[in-house]
Amino acid sequence: MELMTREMEGKLKSFPFYSQDGKGDDAIVVMKFFNPYGLGTWYVLEAEKQENGDYLFFGYVESPITPEFNEYGYFSLSELENLKIPIKINGITVSYGRIERDLYFERVRIGDIIGN
Repeated sequence: MELMTREMEGKLKSFPFYSQDGKGDDAIVVMKFFNPYGLGTWYVLEAEKQENGDYLFFGYVESPITPEFNEYGYFSLSELENLKIPIKINGITVSYGRIERDLYFERVRIGDIIGN
């Protein structure tokens, strides 16, 4: 699955860094990436294309470890693309999965996601 499409690039142009400063819970989530095999979700609030073609995102991350580690922060498209999620059967790694973009995600307030 392609994590970034031309269509998504176009949508992100309306949400550059600092464009949602001060909006708090009313900031709009533009994209959602997730681990289809377990915990870990990345909600994109703002994005900026880097000189090397990568994207740097600012958003809210639901920790793949435990909810106590959920936080706002920066993450890159290349980081998400390079994550390899071990798929195990009886404790033996049989394959690796990848992060996916939620194809059916619709824009929503961040407050609706984090419960504020």
